[in-house]
Amino acid sequence: MEVKISMNENYINYFKSIIDQDRSSIVICNLKHEIVYMNPTAIKNYEKRGGEKLIGRSLLNCHNAESVKRIQEIVDWFAADENHNLVYTFYNEKQNKDVYMVALRENGKLIGYYEKHEYRNKECMECYDLW
Repeated sequence: MEVKISMNENYINYFKSIIDQDRSSIVICNLKHEIVYMNPTAIKNYEKRGGEKLIGRSLLNCHNAESVKRIQEIVDWFAADENHNLVYTFYNEKQNKDVYMVALRENGKLIGYYEKHEYRNKECMECYDLW
C-alpha cells in the first residue's frame, strides 16, 4: 500500500514531530554510519558521551569492535533485500527494554538506519488523563 502525501504540506515537520515526541532515544544514521539526527531524548540520554555534539560523528566510534562488526552485518543484510527491515539486537534487562535496528528507505533503496527501543514496563500514566 502506497501512502499518498500532499506536496502542499511540509510533511517533514510531521515526521520530525513524531520522532521528537518519542520518549525513547532515537538516533538516525546514514550508510556511512554518521549520526544525522538525534531526538531530544537521545541528546539527553547520551549527554555524557557528547549529546548533541555526536551529530555528524560516526556511530561506530561509540561501540566496541564486536558491536561494529554486528552493525555492519545488519546494514549489509538490510541492503541485500528491500524486505529486510527490522532486526532484534538485544534485551536490556536493567531498563527492561527490547532494542531493534530498523532500515530507513526511500523508494525501496536503503538510505540509513536507526535504533528502536521498546520498553516492556506497564504504562503508569492514567488513560485519558489530561490534567
